[in-house]
Amino acid sequence: MRMKPRKSAIKRVTKETDVSVSVDIDGSGKTTAKTGVRFMDHLIVSFGTHAMLDLKVAAKSNDGIEHHLVEDTAIVIGQAIDKALGDRSGIARFSHAAVPMDESLAEASMDLVRRPYHKLGLSVKRGSIEGMSREDLEHFFQSLLQNMCCCVHLDVKYGDNDHHKAEAAIKSLAVALRDAARPDKKRGIPSTKGSM
Repeated sequence: MRMKPRKSAIKRVTKETDVSVSVDIDGSGKTTAKTGVRFMDHLIVSFGTHAMLDLKVAAKSNDGIEHHLVEDTAIVIGQAIDKALGDRSGIARFSHAAVPMDESLAEASMDLVRRPYHKLGLSVKRGSIEGMSREDLEHFFQSLLQNMCCCVHLDVKYGDNDHHKAEAAIKSLAVALRDAARPDKKRGIPSTKGSM
């Protein structure tokens, strides 16, 4: 049985932000991100590239508040991935990935069941990374994970450089998503309940 195309596009406009995201789960890693927050763009491009998603993100602030832009961008990316995964039949479902970035190591464990739960430990110490506040960085990850509607444990095991920690974290998440979402011909709905 051939899998349906796993694509989606979402546009969300509020008084605070204007965000458009398109995603193809079965893409080749072609990713563009234009949000005006350089480090967030860097994380999004790393995520799409290593998850092998075709991901296009365009976002702008309507109120000049960066926190709203970071939060809404992550929400819409997560919602687009959730929508593109459909009923999640015929996938591997579970995965684990460990990714090093120089002296840092991050691990992501993922279950693509449609129950949102996440445990996040970035171990970031600086107040900002490349101009993005630590609070906004953590909120980016939290909003993305919550809106992907799955179970993820994402943890930076160790490291000294906060940029490296964040990059290892997003790459481990990407590789885990790629593996969990991969087609598995042996499976229908990968759950004993018959529903994800």
